[in-house]
Amino acid sequence: MLFIRYTPFMINQTKSKKVILLYIVLMLGFLIFLGDMFKNATISRQNPSLFTAQTLQAERGSIISADGYSVATTAKLYKAVVNRSFIDPKKLTLFVELFSIYSGMSTKEIYTKLSAKKRHITLSNSISSKNAQYLKALSHELVKLGVFIKKKNRRGVYIRQGLDIIEHGEERVYPFGNLLTPLIGYPRVLTENNYRKIHGIKGIEKFYDEDLSSDQNGRLRSKRDVNSYLILNNEATNTEVEHGLNVKLTIPLTLQTRIEKIVDKMKKKLDAKEIMVVIMNSKNGNILSLASSNRYLPKSIKRSDYGSLNTSAIEYAFEIGSVMKPITFALLLEDRLINPYDLVNGHNGKFKVGRKTITDEHKFDWLSAENVIVHSSNIGIAQLAQKLNAIEYSDGFQRFGFTHKTEIDLPYEKRGSIPTLNQLKSETYKATTSYGYGMTATLMQLVKAYSVFNNGGKILTPKVTSSLFDDKNNIYPIETPDPVEVISPRTANQMKKILIKTVNQGTGIGTRTEGLEVGGKTGTAHIARKGRYINEYHTSFIGFANDLKRRYIIGVTVVEPQTQHFASLTAVPVFKNVVDTLVQEGYLHKSKKFKLPPYVKLEH
Repeated sequence: MLFIRYTPFMINQTKSKKVILLYIVLMLGFLIFLGDMFKNATISRQNPSLFTAQTLQAERGSIISADGYSVATTAKLYKAVVNRSFIDPKKLTLFVELFSIYSGMSTKEIYTKLSAKKRHITLSNSISSKNAQYLKALSHELVKLGVFIKKKNRRGVYIRQGLDIIEHGEERVYPFGNLLTPLIGYPRVLTENNYRKIHGIKGIEKFYDEDLSSDQNGRLRSKRDVNSYLILNNEATNTEVEHGLNVKLTIPLTLQTRIEKIVDKMKKKLDAKEIMVVIMNSKNGNILSLASSNRYLPKSIKRSDYGSLNTSAIEYAFEIGSVMKPITFALLLEDRLINPYDLVNGHNGKFKVGRKTITDEHKFDWLSAENVIVHSSNIGIAQLAQKLNAIEYSDGFQRFGFTHKTEIDLPYEKRGSIPTLNQLKSETYKATTSYGYGMTATLMQLVKAYSVFNNGGKILTPKVTSSLFDDKNNIYPIETPDPVEVISPRTANQMKKILIKTVNQGTGIGTRTEGLEVGGKTGTAHIARKGRYINEYHTSFIGFANDLKRRYIIGVTVVEPQTQHFASLTAVPVFKNVVDTLVQEGYLHKSKKFKLPPYVKLEH
């Protein structure tokens, strides 16, 4: 057997090699550690930031009635997003059933959406604020129930993605359905920076769109604690949110509701295409009601609603008929070309001007000038109108607001039209225009014109908005032009008496109301289509109703009534119902001072 003997020298040499090897290993480990430290120091890390920011979305302002009801307001809109791959297959049914209960969606619809071949699925993008709160609570419960499983991401970290409820826009809410449409108008949705915003298209929503629109989103930036909650200390910064302004209407909801019921009922009774009503305060031009029988739901407009989208009282110009006679008569009185007691030949109901034969519904031999208005004689006013020259005629009509916008605070207003100066040199044009043919106007223009007779000769500018105000209740009043004198107080007072006589003894007899001062004029006009008059009519009654303190101009137009075509049987009953409603709602108070005289029917 061979024995090897280790000398001390050989033992020391072996130990040295081990030490050197250990030293090399330690140095390599240290270098690796330094490299890792350098990498962590220089490469962007995904650790949570100490600071976080939260955006507060500004909201569109509301539209408020004169009596304080929100008729159009804004609500936050949320969407529900889920990562399909994180739902435990064994608990998919539980997820669907619970989400259906909390969201109101059908289980079939949810299953259909979940079958999409993508990871992140939007189950709904029209969740209300109320349902969003419920679904946020559900999201936490689903985690507790183990509906969502954990998965390892690319970095080897286990994560869990559940149900996310995300604010992504706003929606317009109309609590009273079609009430006050088309005056309120309707909006459309535009996406701005991945956020759905509302913009007005018609009505108040359009006219005040810039004021209603939100000015500035808020932004809160601060440190957060371990639970990711914001720490509101002196290091936090806050940009204040600026919501859109609110619009305060001059129209009380309670009155508007009753007027709309009247026009709805009368439209059905008269089988009319549309009925419009305007009530204006004679002292300041405030509109108390602007109602149409043709309305729509702003959030669900159908093709059949297209004809109802316009505010007809300002966008529909038509030949106005005999409601024009008082305007013509006032110009004659103002220029002292006639006296109310002058006699006018009625020509027994038929009179020729140029090539045109003018007729009256009732035949007269002779009648006073004022009775031309009271009993609505086309022949009488046609003869009196010849006393005006073309310039007096044209300028006078324009002073009363015809061919001009009323400047009401609504968009897309029509101007209407009158004959040219050259045309008004013709006897025929003078005659036909005097009783409302050959010219067009809107109902609002007529209401504005008649304000002259109930306001001492001064014309008013109508408005449907009293003020704008912000969420701090700073109020910004809507200013309107001062009233402008169109005719003298003397002429206005004469015309007022004639219109009261028209109600007490003439064509407006159906509007007589004990205890009130009521005056006005009827108008029935053929409708022209394709250059010829057809057997369809517009009927109107424009007038006023006053008590000892309050004065109102009321305009009514009935478009194409089928059961009757005289204004006395169509527009007059609507006017009377409106006056009675103003009394019942406390806007007018009867007085013994306004005792009705006996009705004296003129024999002819």
